[in-house]
Amino acid sequence: MEYTKKQGQYLAFIYYYRKLNRVAPAHSDIQQYFRSDPASVNNMLKTLERKGFIRREPGKARSIELLLEREQLPELE
Repeated sequence: MEYTKKQGQYLAFIYYYRKLNRVAPAHSDIQQYFRSDPASVNNMLKTLERKGFIRREPGKARSIELLLEREQLPELE
């Protein structure tokens, strides 16, 4: 399944954030990086989860798990 350019950037951010910090990003981390509002971040994460790119554990902070390999991701801009 394909992702849009913006979705790809979110996925790349999740990958690199987790690689650098050894923990998944919080919604606020994503919001700050993309300079977006909480609703936009939440909607994007729901979309990525629905498309099968990520998995989250309900009620648990920093539980975003990327379901793609690095080779399937674009470069982070």
